[in-house]
Amino acid sequence: MDLDVFVSAHRAEWDRLDALLRRQRRLTGAEADELVALYQRTATHLSLIQSSAPDPQLTGRLSQLVARARGAVTGNRRASWRDVTRFLTQGFPAAVYRSRHWWVPTALLSTLVGVVLGWWIGTHPEVQSSIAAPSQLRQLTRPGGEYETYYSSHPAASFAAQVWTNNAQAAAMCLVLGIFLGLPVLWILFQNMLNLGVGIGLMSSAGRLDTFLGLILPHGLLELTAVFVAAGTGLRLGWTLIDPGPRSRRTALAEEGRAALGMAIGLALILFVSGAIEGFVTPSGLPTWARVGIGIAAELAFLTYVYVLGGRAVRAGDTGDVDESERSATLPTAA
Repeated sequence: MDLDVFVSAHRAEWDRLDALLRRQRRLTGAEADELVALYQRTATHLSLIQSSAPDPQLTGRLSQLVARARGAVTGNRRASWRDVTRFLTQGFPAAVYRSRHWWVPTALLSTLVGVVLGWWIGTHPEVQSSIAAPSQLRQLTRPGGEYETYYSSHPAASFAAQVWTNNAQAAAMCLVLGIFLGLPVLWILFQNMLNLGVGIGLMSSAGRLDTFLGLILPHGLLELTAVFVAAGTGLRLGWTLIDPGPRSRRTALAEEGRAALGMAIGLALILFVSGAIEGFVTPSGLPTWARVGIGIAAELAFLTYVYVLGGRAVRAGDTGDVDESERSATLPTAA
């Protein structure tokens, strides 16, 4: 594309659109129709320039012009409770359901890694001695030791808030760092599974694995599932950078990135629930079967939510992305 020729051919249209947007009086019917037509053409011009002859100054000017025109055409829109309801019943579960081919294998493989690490640590005393001194290990694993008192060492409300903040940060890092080909996500996953494996290994070597599972399962099922969903989504985002499919790389990353951003908000709510369970249920005086039962019920509720509501939304065409009216104009891409 000869950019100078292109600008000369369409500058008058852009100037006319800018003039219409600056009108203080109400537009006539003919002027409103003209504004819509110029907005559509200018959005197409912007896409052409971005894909064929990117020029930062011109792209910036046209982006602002298209954004102003879109606001004039569609009107200012404020978020409402209807948007929140749609997000919780369609957008978020659809995004999680659509990513299931990434996060389900991630969950299975990560759990296997955690179990293998736990077996390795639990059956090799020399590995245990490299973790801490024998006296420190006994302090960790004995009845009433640090593994047990950890969950009741702080007031339940502040402990739940701290756990929620830490887990939300880990999930957000998985989502954001996925853009780096997913490599940081694998490291975060390994660190989580190593911590789990250390707990399994040390407590099993002390003959108290049942106690450890009774403490970790009530909140850990939902908490780890949320981390696995975030990690799988981050890996998918990284793979999109490698193989965007029939979409342009820019469009694919924009779509998947917006869906990932929405998932970060939804997962923060899920982790809030798991944090509340960890703060109030795990250290409670309830019998082990009741605490574990609450954790299993929360996990089944989340999976049902994803597979029922999410599956229904995906079959209806929802992808977890924002509404089409709120997306930037793009040109069709041939498959």
